[in-house]
Amino acid sequence: MDKKTLTIFTPAYNRAYSLPLGYEALCRQTCDDFEWLIVDDGSTDNTRELVKQWMDEGKVNIRYIYQDNQGMHGAHNTAYRNIHTELNTCIDSDDYMPDDAVEKIISFWRKYGSDKYAGMMALDADLQGKVIGTPFPEDMKHSTVNGFYANGGRGDKKLIYRTDVICSYPEYPLFEGEKYVSLGYKYQLIDQDYELLTLNEIVCLVEYRADGSSMNMFRQYLRNPKGFAFIRKNSMCLAPTWKRRFIEAAHYVSSSIILRNGNYIKESPRKFITLLATPLGVAFYGYIMYKNRKNR
Repeated sequence: MDKKTLTIFTPAYNRAYSLPLGYEALCRQTCDDFEWLIVDDGSTDNTRELVKQWMDEGKVNIRYIYQDNQGMHGAHNTAYRNIHTELNTCIDSDDYMPDDAVEKIISFWRKYGSDKYAGMMALDADLQGKVIGTPFPEDMKHSTVNGFYANGGRGDKKLIYRTDVICSYPEYPLFEGEKYVSLGYKYQLIDQDYELLTLNEIVCLVEYRADGSSMNMFRQYLRNPKGFAFIRKNSMCLAPTWKRRFIEAAHYVSSSIILRNGNYIKESPRKFITLLATPLGVAFYGYIMYKNRKNR
């Protein structure tokens, strides 16, 4: 079997009801230069049986890995350890790709890609085909992830990375009893060394479900304070502006209060900013508690 160019990986936790949409879309792709890696993050539904059925059908090149539940970031760690193609991208278990998405990604990379870039950014859209947030400006041919947003960009974008690049950076940390660390951790680190090409084409159709992490962020703050404190400390070091570092420090304070960590200033990489941000962090903590009580 010829080696493929692109790995599409999908972390899945009890999503047997939504995975068929992604599978059917991959069956319709106009280019088959890809494989689908499904990381089953401890599902207790019939995900395993469903994937085995698809593997037996042979319409799509599928690999399946089961692991005990670790959360989205743990599933990403497992995926990166098992990807051997030049490029990779994550398509969530409730999203799917337009029929020509793989063809657009690979043809664009073959035309413009090089070792100079970590990969590319492309567009997400809702199920009606409306671009989420803003497209890339016509004169923005390449950018870091943070650079796009710092220059007025909005909305989730699909990140397609070179596998050798993303695997050369540290894995997401796992904290006992927690299931969430922001995926932006790796993207922040890569931003320090590489830019991404920009592809102004829709390659992923997205539905934000009520059981998805995007819709439950305030609950996540309470359940995963170590993970949030970790990413806030990282962002305090790497954020490009004083304003952004101050906001990250305030969020770090709120997570530290949830952890009852009285040493948060001592442990901060930006102690003075953290001290200044403490009143706002206390307010953030109060707002998190209010939103969680309201959403019960």
